[in-house]
Amino acid sequence: MLSLTCPNCGVQGEETEFAPGGEAHLKRFGPGSAEEAFEGYLFYRKNPRGVHFERWRHAFGCGKWFHVARCTATLEVFGSYTAQTSIVPQNIIDAIKARRPDWEMDQ
Repeated sequence: MLSLTCPNCGVQGEETEFAPGGEAHLKRFGPGSAEEAFEGYLFYRKNPRGVHFERWRHAFGCGKWFHVARCTATLEVFGSYTAQTSIVPQNIIDAIKARRPDWEMDQ
């Protein structure tokens, strides 16, 4: 079971206290964009084995959204940060690199 920490209110809890929201850092395509771009936003997601960035909501707490970096193979959580952060914070990247030296961030 995952143990997550909400960066908004500081509460640590099991994953049942939170609601998953899918892949983090997606670029939304709005009116005027090509249909292929909007289709990609709606339907195509990464599903990696290894380090992944996800959105979660503190459903039974403050109710706010945040991002989590975790390993999908081992359920190891590297850290969490607010959803208003558009790029991955350096301390999260450092935590991942400390445990996965060969890891490279996808651009």
